[in-house]
Amino acid sequence: MTTNALIYITLCAVLCLVSLRSNQAKTVAGLQKGWRMFRNIAVPFLNVLILVSIALYLIPPGFISKYLGAGSGVLGFITAALVGSITLIPGFISYPIAASLLQQGASYTVVATFMTTLMMVGVVTLPLESQYFGKRVAILRNFLNFVAAILIGLAVGMIL
Repeated sequence: MTTNALIYITLCAVLCLVSLRSNQAKTVAGLQKGWRMFRNIAVPFLNVLILVSIALYLIPPGFISKYLGAGSGVLGFITAALVGSITLIPGFISYPIAASLLQQGASYTVVATFMTTLMMVGVVTLPLESQYFGKRVAILRNFLNFVAAILIGLAVGMIL
């Protein structure tokens, strides 16, 4: 276990004890709600990690380097942007995926574009978003976020 993990765990324990002394009923209710939230995300989280692990095992590193690496050019960049736009993965799962892609040879530009479109563009959720905000606003938001994600990916590529 890393030092940071120990610091966070200790800090959480101390703050939890302070909260318990302050208001036991609210603290217990909060901990119960947190546990329910954890239970709800644990199974999808594990499923995605298992699927990504299997995919990364089956796909040879040379394939990822070729199609998503520095030499992939515009095709790798566009592939990352499109896959990130249509993939529905919670944000906290994208970090282990990004680390795995980098280890397999993907470029920082491609990974940054993938992660940014994953977080900011929601092609799969567009129908639901359209119901709440209207079709025009939902499409405009997704389009502008797609453009912003591409610019962010390019900026990361220039910096790193």
